[in-house]
Amino acid sequence: MRTLGHILCCLLLGVGSAKAQVAPLRVVGTTLTAAGKPVVLQGISYGWHNLWPRFYNAATVRTFAHDWHAGAVRAAMGIELDGGWLEEPGRAERLVRRVVDAAIGEGIYAIVDWHCHRLLPDQAADFFGRMARTYRGVPNLIYEICNEPDDTCTWPQVKAYAERVIAAIRREDPEALVLVGSPHWDQDVHLAAADPLEGAGNIMYTLHFYAATHRDELRSRAAQALAAGLPLFVSECGASEADGNGTLDTASWEAWQGWMRSNGISWLAWAVGDKAETSAMLRPDASSRGAWSQAELTPWGKRALEELKPAN
Repeated sequence: MRTLGHILCCLLLGVGSAKAQVAPLRVVGTTLTAAGKPVVLQGISYGWHNLWPRFYNAATVRTFAHDWHAGAVRAAMGIELDGGWLEEPGRAERLVRRVVDAAIGEGIYAIVDWHCHRLLPDQAADFFGRMARTYRGVPNLIYEICNEPDDTCTWPQVKAYAERVIAAIRREDPEALVLVGSPHWDQDVHLAAADPLEGAGNIMYTLHFYAATHRDELRSRAAQALAAGLPLFVSECGASEADGNGTLDTASWEAWQGWMRSNGISWLAWAVGDKAETSAMLRPDASSRGAWSQAELTPWGKRALEELKPAN
């Protein structure tokens, strides 16, 4: 599945050509498709834009598209924390558009991620409505409308939020792929499976895992959601513990990789950043312009790069 998924992804995306066009993404049952065929996207998530703005540029996107063979990148627009969208919306949106526009130029997909743990329906609807208007009909765009609703959110609240924000997107772009989270940091997919959104069209539900913390129990829950007909997309994952630290649990990571391959699940690894923690892919002295040497990568960065390499 990994080989087939990667080959199919490259055929559709034309990675390596700045003029490449991507096919629109469509959800059929629980399967993500492009040009009528199943596709598995594999890629990299940037860290919070307000914490690592120096990496939000076209050169790093080019590195991920060409050197890392990523089929998608995720621009994690921080909403809260110092310098987030709530404080500096103009700056936040400029940085996100840099990544999005570069991804379009490189012929890969771009996830616009509202990186927040609480529900802000008015603000999110305004932002995504404007983004969908700007990029109406551009097939590269994927909208992730709330990164990880935390454990204070109920599924009925998340569902109502999603209905509101998706309606704002659909007024501008009826076809764009939308990713919907679930409570408990995108782990309670069973709640969404029991009461899914209706009538929204072309949506998937995000599942996030960190392999050193999340193991068989979460995979079992995800498998049950899939069996119930819920389409899943892993928009953020890693081999560290859930707090971003600890050791890399490579055995658990490989178990997750096997499960995703067997179920045709798309995934993006977290994160492009140089913080001194296990889940950061880059060392503090790493260039802001991509084209990183092995010495500039952390152990996790090296593993993510290896994971994205085409199979021989």
